[in-house]
Amino acid sequence: MRVRVTTSLGLVAVTALGLYVCSTDTSEQKPTTPSSTRTGAPAGADTAPASPLSSAALATRLLSEQDLGSGYTLKPENSSSQHEDVTVLGCPALNDLGGDAVTGGSLDFPYRAKAAFIDADSSNSEVTEELYSDTAAKLSTGTGRIFDVMVSCPKYQVLAGSTLLHVGVQPIPAARLGDEQWSQLLTYSTNGQRTVVKQTAVRTGTVLVIVSGTPALVDAHITGAVRTAVSR
Repeated sequence: MRVRVTTSLGLVAVTALGLYVCSTDTSEQKPTTPSSTRTGAPAGADTAPASPLSSAALATRLLSEQDLGSGYTLKPENSSSQHEDVTVLGCPALNDLGGDAVTGGSLDFPYRAKAAFIDADSSNSEVTEELYSDTAAKLSTGTGRIFDVMVSCPKYQVLAGSTLLHVGVQPIPAARLGDEQWSQLLTYSTNGQRTVVKQTAVRTGTVLVIVSGTPALVDAHITGAVRTAVSR
């Protein structure tokens, strides 16, 4: 079966159309004790917003070039890719969610903000941060559902325009931050090239932080992203 979707939102689209061309990593990643959801001691729980934040408020809580350090530049948004069709092949669980959910419909929360950065010192290093806000219950249910579905299909294909990507998904232990955490590695193969993208999501109260990109960059910046998102 095929599900035709657009790339305006969501986990599949963001990683498939943006990050795979900028974060090539040929090293082997073999994490142990896979886990798609873990709960740990909240970070910044004392300052986490109790009510949902507006998109404008979320935008002020994104990481900046100064937060990331020397060498990072803000990547302009590529509006053309947001209208490109994507076809998901070989994942019945994604099909069952329907077209909107495939592109992150469960993450289509009312308030959101996003920024992408490129490391000027490395042509293949990119990190993207997304912030969402809604009630804690809705963030928990929506995020958990889409991550669970994605890791239920260890392998599938994504046809993005004329590019066919072979996708592998592996759940991995998440950093013990916030109230809930999810993390996974996505491996993209196309035209003989292999790319590994890490994606980590952390919910603290009514704010959800998602950081995607080169695994090393995600590890380096997820804690700062969560701290900044819940305390500014």
